This record gives sequence, C-alpha cells and structure tokens, in this order.
Amino acid sequence: MDNKLPSIPFRPTARDFPGHPMPFSVPDGLRLELSRSRIVEGEEGGFDEWMSVLNDRYDECLASIPAQRAVFEATFRHEEADGSTWIYHLSLMGTEGSGLDEEHSIDATHAAYSRQVKEPGWEELTPKFMLTPDHIRSAMLSWVKSGEEPR
Repeated sequence: MDNKLPSIPFRPTARDFPGHPMPFSVPDGLRLELSRSRIVEGEEGGFDEWMSVLNDRYDECLASIPAQRAVFEATFRHEEADGSTWIYHLSLMGTEGSGLDEEHSIDATHAAYSRQVKEPGWEELTPKFMLTPDHIRSAMLSWVKSGEEPR
C-alpha cells in the first residue's frame, strides 16, 4: 500500500486578475496581498540561492521599492505534507506603484530567479483584515503617495 499523499494542486490566478477587493481595514491607496506559488521540483536549492542573493543585496532591493511604492514585503518557504515546497509572498504596496523594473540589475536578477525556480503565476489569498496603529498608517499612506519618507 502506497502511503504517499496526493499532490496539492497549484491553481494560479489569471494574469489579468485585478486583485481581491480590500477589506475596510486596508486604507484606500494600499493593497495587501498574500500570494503563493510552488517551487519547481529540484529547484529548492535555487530558491535558497535566490533568497541569499536578495539578502546579500538588501540595499539594492531597498533602493528599488520607492518606485514600486512597496511599504512591506516578506517571503516565506513552506514544505507541505505532500513534500512539495512553496513560496509565500506577503506585500503591502501602494496601488499606484510600478512592478519590477528589469532595467535595474537587482530587479532583473530577482525576475530571472523567479522564472527559474517557481512555477509560473501566483495563487492569491483573499485579504480579510489588517491592523495598523494610526501613526504607522499615516506614514504608510504618505510613503505610497510620494515614495519618500515623511518629513
């Protein structure tokens, strides 16, 4: 008898998906997203290398976020019960921000690793609640409007 668990399906959202509606607790002008994708089998080491590159080049990553109006990004690795490895990406960004700009070296490197190690696309989880103190909420809204630190 085979005790192997069935494979967890990966159902990426359509490329033209406009995003889930934001709950009331997410201020206008911000998008809260939690996305996941499966790591290509055999590319787990490539995923670890990708994250090492981003950590090693943290200052370059930080310099790229004003154009993206990214307030916060975090990436997680998770191994499911079936043995598959998944990447989870949590982000809070301004609705008017740009995506990766592959003319910048770090963004090009980031995108190349993405194409190599994860399956194409993302499953998008539905945001339901965000809790933020008023002083941080004000700073976030200032950031997403200008891409500059509040004065």
